[in-house]
Amino acid sequence: MLNVKLISSSTPYATSGDFCRIFNEEKGELYLLSYLLTGDREKAEQCFISGLEDSVKGNSVFKEWARSWARRAIIQCAVRAINPRPRESGTSSRYNHIGKPPVELEEFAAVLELTPFDRFVYVMSVLERYSIQDCSVLLGYSRRDVAEARIHALQQIGSAAEFHLEHAVTAS
Repeated sequence: MLNVKLISSSTPYATSGDFCRIFNEEKGELYLLSYLLTGDREKAEQCFISGLEDSVKGNSVFKEWARSWARRAIIQCAVRAINPRPRESGTSSRYNHIGKPPVELEEFAAVLELTPFDRFVYVMSVLERYSIQDCSVLLGYSRRDVAEARIHALQQIGSAAEFHLEHAVTAS
């Protein structure tokens, strides 16, 4: 005879309370994501708040997807706020974010030095593990633009790491 399990009456969908809990429990990580994308404390705070609002008011998603949905909401808010474009300029984003990163974020300085588009692609594809296709869709540019930006960002991050390593060795 088949054993049938009754599904509990609770909804399989994330509620606004679930999203509030996620944003509260993971506020450090979600703020870091906002900051790395925007390169600006004020815009990062706005993206964090907008990401929470969008998650709470957005489409229903399964509870199991709520954490990734919250991260995606922040990415979408940051894309709207910054509107990164490929080959926007030859300069780095250091001129776009306000001052040095906070001390606790200095390890991410090389990421913040990337141009906005390269920074978005790096954060999304490397740190958040989005596919080139998903990055392309979210950013609204071709897969080729995204792939080129990813390669460039990885080269820049690698160069920055080599530079810091060389200076650390010569300083000791």
